[in-house]
Amino acid sequence: MSDTYVVERTETIAAPPSKVYERVGNLERWGDFSPWDELDPEMTKTFSGEAGAVGSGYHWTGNKKVGEGRMTITDATPDQRVVLDLEFVKPFKSQSVTELTLEPVDTGTKVTWRMTGERTFMVKVMGLFGKNMNKMVGPDFEKGLANLKAVSEAS
Repeated sequence: MSDTYVVERTETIAAPPSKVYERVGNLERWGDFSPWDELDPEMTKTFSGEAGAVGSGYHWTGNKKVGEGRMTITDATPDQRVVLDLEFVKPFKSQSVTELTLEPVDTGTKVTWRMTGERTFMVKVMGLFGKNMNKMVGPDFEKGLANLKAVSEAS
């Protein structure tokens, strides 16, 4: 068994990369498509740094479904990709790298949402109970990409 995990989903959106990047490149706009916002509309969010810039961050605290954590933009190329350091504090500690890449295609933009991380002890224990990261996070990525598609194509 590998010491790392990868979760990846892709969606094609009928909008140019610049329109999609307006949301994924600015953490303050993640509420437009985040599947986790729907799980806890009352969660507390705090933003830091210049919106959309490397070093900008987002901290959240919510109910048991969304827990507590933070995301920080570590690399960004406008209209092409955003790389984030993702750290969960609750319900259990974990750290991963999340990347959204935008590729122009004839019909708009191919968006790939990918998360990689270390298969920690807790992640391995969850795997014993059939709760691997792909099964846990993959459906959230699918829902988030569907939401991103809907809002990007509508505006």
